[in-house]
Amino acid sequence: MRCAHIWFNEITERSEHTPSHFVSRISFSLPPPYLINSDAMLNLTNLTLRRGPKVLLQGAELTVHRGQKIGITGGNGTGKSTLLALVRGELEPDAGEFTLPPALVIAHVAQETPATPTPALEYVLAGDEELAGIRAELATAERDADGVRQAVLHARLEAIGGYSAEARAARLMHGLGFSSSELSQPVSAFSGGWRMRLNLARALMCRSDLLLLDEPTNHLDLDAVFWLEEWLRGYPGTLLLISHDREFLDRVVEGIVHLERQSLTLYPGNYSQFEVRRAERLAQQQAAHEKQEREVAHIRRFVERFRAKATKARQAQSRLKQLARMELIAPAHVDSPFHFEFRPPEKLPDPLLTLERVSGGYSEAAVFNGAGLSLRAGSRLGLVGPNGAGKSTLIKILAQELAPLAGQSFRAPDLKVGYFAQHQLEQLDPEASALLHMRRLDPLAPEQALRDFLGGFGFCGDEALRPVAPFSGGEKARLVLALVVYQRPNLLLLDEPTNHLDLDMRHALTLALQDYEGALVLVSHDRHLLASVTDELLLVAEGKVLPFDGDLEDYRRWLAERRSREEEGGAAEPVAHGAAARKEKKRLEAERRQRLQPLRKALEKLEKEMDGLNRDKAAVEQRLADPGIYEAAGKDELRQLLLDQARIDQALAIAEERWLELGEELEAAS
Repeated sequence: MRCAHIWFNEITERSEHTPSHFVSRISFSLPPPYLINSDAMLNLTNLTLRRGPKVLLQGAELTVHRGQKIGITGGNGTGKSTLLALVRGELEPDAGEFTLPPALVIAHVAQETPATPTPALEYVLAGDEELAGIRAELATAERDADGVRQAVLHARLEAIGGYSAEARAARLMHGLGFSSSELSQPVSAFSGGWRMRLNLARALMCRSDLLLLDEPTNHLDLDAVFWLEEWLRGYPGTLLLISHDREFLDRVVEGIVHLERQSLTLYPGNYSQFEVRRAERLAQQQAAHEKQEREVAHIRRFVERFRAKATKARQAQSRLKQLARMELIAPAHVDSPFHFEFRPPEKLPDPLLTLERVSGGYSEAAVFNGAGLSLRAGSRLGLVGPNGAGKSTLIKILAQELAPLAGQSFRAPDLKVGYFAQHQLEQLDPEASALLHMRRLDPLAPEQALRDFLGGFGFCGDEALRPVAPFSGGEKARLVLALVVYQRPNLLLLDEPTNHLDLDMRHALTLALQDYEGALVLVSHDRHLLASVTDELLLVAEGKVLPFDGDLEDYRRWLAERRSREEEGGAAEPVAHGAAARKEKKRLEAERRQRLQPLRKALEKLEKEMDGLNRDKAAVEQRLADPGIYEAAGKDELRQLLLDQARIDQALAIAEERWLELGEELEAAS
């Protein structure tokens, strides 16, 4: 069998501002006979692929069928993006065969966006090349007064939904966070991140057979991630998706292609199912199995600590499920090159930082008002809210990168802030190495100690000596994180820390944050990270910063309801005013407090009981860790300790179940 020859055939006129590589129709000469009546979309047979001298794939085999949604995973540098470049026709295999069906329409997201004056809506509309071609032909027919040709073209427009194309493009843009007023703004008016959203909308506008997406969530907030997730679930074509967001993969794909050791392995099911299967394979190696056990023990210790202080039932229940799931996730990452931890902060003042009636915004235009916040050691806050509501603004105020428009900020004298934001990646010295960046932080530290520390972030051997200039986005993000971690902050502010990080590094960051002793404030579209390391959500929306009583699924529902109200043009419920209304409100609140008091007392009593049981359990486990207890003389004591351990575990399980039930009753009554 021989590899079909691929060429790009541009079938429509383009705007001078349209990137020529954006959407392509692909045709073949002499397609292999087996493809004529096959549902195979993509075939790789004994394929070898290189980038420069590096062999990325050797003897790779893969078949993807029409309509399948496949996630592509693997460590940085294993060849995920190169594989998509092969599918786009930008590369040819070095050996073996690669085939696609004839006349295939492929859409992908352009990495560059020209600073064109074209209105944003028109730029997105150009993603539907067939529509653009028909419109160009129609303009010519109208100029030539060719009535017959006009009738034919209008029929074609009707057949492809051309008359509703503007509405379709506007829906795509709204889903990705653009406001109605921004649809007519020129592309040049948008920042780099928003231009990437325009490119994504343009790719989705194409009525493609095959959609290629490489980290599409990197420039999106959580709201847009939720929307894109639902759009892709309904996409009728074939999808190849590179993503390091496990929740996103779980909800969108039905198979995982994993790149590892120059080969491709296709696993059926979503990403969570892939992790379990890969963990089972790794566990067959004894060294890997022992490392798995250590990681699972680490997570269990965190679960015990969480149980002792959790107070919100719905969030607690969601969190316990998330942590239980992490025990399954950990074994799949035991061969990760990334392992690091936060050293204890030198000082932990209480409180670390307090905001009182703070307003935040730019140029005297506030995006939120009256925000109050007190951060103590152990505070773990996740910020959620619609795009532009002020999440990053709040973090910048906490980091003192932005002054509040009003209100007061009280900072402890020993406060030490560790701040991670995307703009810091560009502030690295391009000529300096990772080791030199570390040396500038701590000139007196031994070089080997700095190298050992950098090794936990994947900068081993000569990698620590390379200049930063050619670093990938993932490498820069890892270096900035290393610099933040090394400084032992007691307040950690993370604004989208997982952009550009692969799944192994995200897992290592999650484990490290679980043991972090200071206060944490996190903005992230990575739901797994949010659910695994934060105890409380703050909703930044509609000009306010308030506690959000629920988990991320509740927030998804809140967003859906909000979007539904906006689409229907509905207004919020009227607010009662006047002295009588205020008096009635106070009376109802007093009744509610009185009704909830018995539940609160029962919950507090149960939490104290669980604290005592956890202390008893720790004492028993400490005694069982003594090797002497397993000698013949300690047989009776050992038997009693094992009975005590079983009794405590059973009592804890019963108390925990009752604790969750009482919490739900309290929440329902509230």
